[in-house]
Amino acid sequence: MSDSPEKKPDWERSVLEKVALAAINEQRTARRWGLFFKMMLLIYLFALLFVGMGWFGKRDSLPGAHTALIDISGVISAGSQASADKIMSGLQAAFKDSGTKGVVIRINSPGGSPVQAGYIYDEIKRLRAKHPEIPLYAVVEDICASGGYYIAAAADQIYVDKASIIGSIGVLMDGFGFTGTMEKLGVERRLLAAGENKGFLDPFSPIQNNQKAHAETMLGDIHQQFITVVKQGRGKRLKETPDMFSGLLWVGQKSIDLGLADALGGLDYVAREVIKAEDIVDYTMQENFAERFARRFGAATAETLVRLTGLNGFSLR
Repeated sequence: MSDSPEKKPDWERSVLEKVALAAINEQRTARRWGLFFKMMLLIYLFALLFVGMGWFGKRDSLPGAHTALIDISGVISAGSQASADKIMSGLQAAFKDSGTKGVVIRINSPGGSPVQAGYIYDEIKRLRAKHPEIPLYAVVEDICASGGYYIAAAADQIYVDKASIIGSIGVLMDGFGFTGTMEKLGVERRLLAAGENKGFLDPFSPIQNNQKAHAETMLGDIHQQFITVVKQGRGKRLKETPDMFSGLLWVGQKSIDLGLADALGGLDYVAREVIKAEDIVDYTMQENFAERFARRFGAATAETLVRLTGLNGFSLR
């Protein structure tokens, strides 16, 4: 007599139970691995955040003699990697360290804000007076122009490569004028201002001779400040020529001949042969993630708006 449909054989029931348990175990294993990978991803993202925010890698005082390095790279401006705040913080940390035998500022900059360059120059002078036993040298890479050279003039000596570009001792103020374009488009400018010169060099209005003359006077004042800094910094080494302060640029060897630089040499050479401390420690303040984000999306937008207005301020470039 055959088994009734309600009573399945034991072997069939056993197989079904095993299949069900295997499916359940497989689901549990998949969930565990899913949780594991999610946790690893979360840890990785947190690690990136901590590193980006600069919470890891803090430098304590380093034992032993070393050469301290500060990089000045790119346009010198507030909020940039070459801002006065960042460069000055690096300089202060370098001079404070008991192991620092000499400081090198490595410059690769076309210039920038005269105010930011002036802050850095003044801080170098202050730190050198406070720590007279620690020399400071400037090492030029591709270019050290305008505001970059303003800073370099504070160094005890300036080292260049034979192909480095040096100089551009001048000041500029750039902008745009849209009056002709507006006339062609039939656009009328309506500027209301209290104060005769409140619309100073407005790019949408014809330039006024008195405002142009005033701007040129300000440019001349800043230019004279630049010239004074170079003459004081270089002293008797400077072999002044009629076009030295005209904004021209020179290559490395020519800059040495003119007294704008002292000798050929790079970072390693200065550390090894001049400072006599081969170990190089980088004190350059690095941007964290939040600063990079703000600079790229905030500062870039602000700069675009400023450029569109046509009045960019003074620049040592």
